[in-house]
Amino acid sequence: MPITILPPSTTPLPTHHDIPSDDSSEMDLSDSEIPTSNTTRSIVTPGEPITSDPQWMRGHGTYIPAGSSTITSTVAGHLHKTNKLLSVQPLRARYNPEIGDLVVGRIVAVQTKKWTVDIAAPMLASLPLSAINLPGGILRRRTAVDELNIRTFFSEGDLLVAEVQALHQDNTASLHTRSLKYGKLRNGLFTALSGAGGGILSRRGGVVRSRRQVFTLETHAGEVDVVLGVNGYIFVSKHNTVGAEGKDVSITRLEEGVSETLYSSENDELSPGVLREIMRVSTLIRGLVACGNRVDEDTIVRVYEGAVEMEAEERSLKEGGAKGLVLKILQRLEMGG
Repeated sequence: MPITILPPSTTPLPTHHDIPSDDSSEMDLSDSEIPTSNTTRSIVTPGEPITSDPQWMRGHGTYIPAGSSTITSTVAGHLHKTNKLLSVQPLRARYNPEIGDLVVGRIVAVQTKKWTVDIAAPMLASLPLSAINLPGGILRRRTAVDELNIRTFFSEGDLLVAEVQALHQDNTASLHTRSLKYGKLRNGLFTALSGAGGGILSRRGGVVRSRRQVFTLETHAGEVDVVLGVNGYIFVSKHNTVGAEGKDVSITRLEEGVSETLYSSENDELSPGVLREIMRVSTLIRGLVACGNRVDEDTIVRVYEGAVEMEAEERSLKEGGAKGLVLKILQRLEMGG
């Protein structure tokens, strides 16, 4: 049976959307094409006209075609209004690096005097040989021998945590690992949050820049290190005692804490309990982002404690039945919990 293709219907394109207000100030929009609404959040698609009212200014995610005065969306996302500025927040986008960001990256290529690192940005970042700590001292000169042995420090596929040091004109980032809390990552689990580049920095949830992003979580199986990269790459690992000791080392004794073990690619033997807790923390972080919540140290600690309590209640319910669970709740109430 042949297939009949019908011509598209000539439905008029929408010319206005409900835009949530980002500020609490009320504005007179009686002559505007865009009605105000603080409860709805409109989603626009690429190439969709937003408004032709000249009182509005275009922001990120919008453009004005040549020979026209209509503000048009360039990405698919939520439409936002800030005073007289219209912008579109993309639903999913890649990470846009900024100076000072803590990122988790993967080595893609090894070059003469630098490494190429994937940090989930539109452009690959670079890590110069002069921007890492070498065994023998932080102020030691980089010689031709170091360039020949560059693969002994980082090779293809290695994970590392670094800080964005500079941004070039083509929006490529330059990283550094001069602090002992940065460097190669091992003994853990790597997690890449889907769509985390733009969504993780939005108001819907994700890693908070202003909070501490490297911390130690106390679990039942021991301490676990959590590294929250702003770029959406997360690494949960066994607690590194070398890094913890190195945080208190003065700058004059920094070379004493730098050794060959910092660039080792072999993982230590981990107990089943530590592996279980690492998987639990990683799963909870993915759940926070899926629910649109912010990811920081306080949130992860509270969610982890809640998960442990829920697991204990389920275990007591299986072992002692409903009677055991009720007795446990009564004990909590007697202690004022």
